[in-house]
Amino acid sequence: MTEHKNWRGRFAAALLALGVSAGAQAQTTLLNVSYDVSRELYKDVNPAFAARWKAVNGEEVTIKQSHGGSSKQALSVAAGLEADVVTMNQAPDIDLLVEQGALVAADWRKRFPHGASPYTTITVFLVRKGNPKAIKDWDDLARPGVQVIVPNPKVSGNGRYTYLAAWSHARNKTGSEAGAREFVQRLFANVPVLDGGGRGATTTFTQRDIGDALVTFENEAVLIARELGADKFDVVYPTNSIEASAPVAVVDKVTAHRGTQRQAKAYLDFLFSREGQEIIARHDFRPRDAQVLAASAGRFPVIRTFTVEQIFGDWKNVHERHFSDGGIFDQIIIAARR
Repeated sequence: MTEHKNWRGRFAAALLALGVSAGAQAQTTLLNVSYDVSRELYKDVNPAFAARWKAVNGEEVTIKQSHGGSSKQALSVAAGLEADVVTMNQAPDIDLLVEQGALVAADWRKRFPHGASPYTTITVFLVRKGNPKAIKDWDDLARPGVQVIVPNPKVSGNGRYTYLAAWSHARNKTGSEAGAREFVQRLFANVPVLDGGGRGATTTFTQRDIGDALVTFENEAVLIARELGADKFDVVYPTNSIEASAPVAVVDKVTAHRGTQRQAKAYLDFLFSREGQEIIARHDFRPRDAQVLAASAGRFPVIRTFTVEQIFGDWKNVHERHFSDGGIFDQIIIAARR
């Protein structure tokens, strides 16, 4: 509680130090360009932040949201979509904005705690009620007769994490890169459609009734099971999974032009505050705050996880090898579709 109060005091002092009059009636609009399955999270974060900002400095702030496949969203910002902040699900999508037009500062990871990542999630499976195909682990996704729904790794961080988790699982099991490639090719041969983002894949699985398993982020699987009915779906946790950090950044070039630097930074700071972390946990993302995580432990089963960096090294090399045009993923898809 003391930490919470201290943070509130620091937050208020920081805002007042900006020189904004408490009685000001100005109104600011921010655009948060984010990935597919964070919609519900930011629908709760935005009014909470707006209320805090209003209480501290008297200014009305409205936050608009834009969602889609993470990489597609980054490309839209690079092409001119005026995002004040980006809240993605993989670091390469923010690095892209550093490289293309210097929209984001090169040191963006150092500007917020935890490498500028306010939460993590993991990849899990959503199956039909009763799990009729007995899908329990990664190996089951590559069995003949099993249909798997995964968003396209070329444009979706959700799909990219699935691909890398499957690759790591198979490499550990077979002891070779060739074994990993063969397994991932068999898995993607079971994918009947590659949607452009995680929410599109959800629609394919839940509304179009295509597939035996949806591979997606934990928060999305839990949301579906809760909102669409526990009598329709089960969530399956594999023996191991990939940890997906969700990085955030201020789009400096846009905020400097629009005069929204202060509000944009405060908005992202709010994600790391106790209040922001509690909202994050309520939406089944894994918060960074140790106390909030402990209080929400029942939401998050403990399984063995790894990060992209631990297994594959630098994200840039991962992208060039696996997801660039003509890379391993493209080769696998061509072979899987034969």
